[in-house]
Amino acid sequence: MTRKSLFALALSATAVIATANTARAQTFSPPELSRQTKECLTCHQKTDHGLYQQWGASKHYGANVGCYECHGADQGDADAWKHEGFLISVLVTPKDCGRCHTQETEQFINSHHSKAGRILGSLDNVLAEVVEGNRGMITPAFPQGVAASAVNGCWQCHGSEIKVLPNGKLDPATYPNSGIGRINPDGSEGSCNACHLRHEFSVAQVRHPDICGKCHLGPDHPQKEIYEESKHGIAFFANIDKMNLDSPKWIVGEDYWAAPTCATCHMSATKNQPITHDVGARISWNNRPPVSIRPEISDAKLGLPGKDMPWQIRRTNMQDVCTACHQRQWVDNFYIQYDGLIELYNEKFAKPSGALYALAKKCKAHPTPFTTDADWAYWELWHHEGRRARHGAAMMAPDYTHWHGTYEVAKTFYTHYVPALRELIEEARHSGNADRVVAADALEAKLTEVLMSEDHRWFLGEMDSDEAAKRKAQQEEFKSRYAK
Repeated sequence: MTRKSLFALALSATAVIATANTARAQTFSPPELSRQTKECLTCHQKTDHGLYQQWGASKHYGANVGCYECHGADQGDADAWKHEGFLISVLVTPKDCGRCHTQETEQFINSHHSKAGRILGSLDNVLAEVVEGNRGMITPAFPQGVAASAVNGCWQCHGSEIKVLPNGKLDPATYPNSGIGRINPDGSEGSCNACHLRHEFSVAQVRHPDICGKCHLGPDHPQKEIYEESKHGIAFFANIDKMNLDSPKWIVGEDYWAAPTCATCHMSATKNQPITHDVGARISWNNRPPVSIRPEISDAKLGLPGKDMPWQIRRTNMQDVCTACHQRQWVDNFYIQYDGLIELYNEKFAKPSGALYALAKKCKAHPTPFTTDADWAYWELWHHEGRRARHGAAMMAPDYTHWHGTYEVAKTFYTHYVPALRELIEEARHSGNADRVVAADALEAKLTEVLMSEDHRWFLGEMDSDEAAKRKAQQEEFKSRYAK
């Protein structure tokens, strides 16, 4: 299949996913501000002057969309409450936004972003609620307590499950919250104002890379820092005045060409593609799990329509963005480099480490996570260091790929994980528990197999003699060439 035909198929697949199982009803702006909104403004113009001014600078203002159009509620809504004679809701959910922004909402709710709140049942949340936290924060919805570490940390990016109190107010453990995968009382998932900050909803603001920095930074997913290290980030901050960020159209290579931002690559329009609010539509590897997988696999696990969009089509979508600035050889060769790093990480570290950990859990005295050195070493190897290496390669940040990435992966594997596994083996063998002894034997056999493999035998001083000779010759040749 040619690149041209593959790209045509990509546009077709994107369109199918965007319209799957949805009506195309679209609400247009009213001819004037509604009576309800005018009445809201008689107070809020004075009591919330900053919000009023933000709204006044927005496109909503020009379209006669005001307070009531967004915050008005219906009888029976779980979070509806009476306010000055009106039934309103503090929350504005994707379901509310979708009354006007139909296509954008459809794309968003079918993306991984909107499902981020589902992490609340994962091992990450055990770490935040149990290992880091306790039940010390008492609220009406959590009379038995909840961990403040989760409320103020994980939930603020991934989203809380909003709890509505009997008076229509929102429980303080779950709101304020603009987490992108927030679980809303109306059954919708997600929060549009995770990115589109209220009440101006500035396009320049959402196109700036800083908007992604609330969540995409830190030890396990430092995309913001990675971007800033890359030449893309360097070019952006050096040429921000040339970026035309507030342009209504904003097509890369047409309205701006000085640099790309996060939005450019993952969401914004090109000469061949429309805007998408599904940030996975241009990603050809999902680097979140312990072992990198193709995105259609993770979409299928979440029941998303993206299960029908192969990674090759997503890559073609992204390559279309790249070629707005780069020539084809540059783009093709970049992906060869990127795929090579993913294969290296998957095959040398991720898969063997995962297989070892599955056996290690059977050696433990009890199954509780984060109770042994092996638990912590494996977690940081893939969840922190492995992700940094993969994300660094994906976004061309060599320091994150190497020193913050593969270097740390290797150091953790050889100096923390392997010793922790050996310690666990010995502990299990002396436990007096027959099942743990059997598990220890199985773990030791697997560890020996892994360390004697071509990738790891150097660690035991067993590097192939031909390989060792070649490396020594290369070193000598390099020294002689550059020796002073």
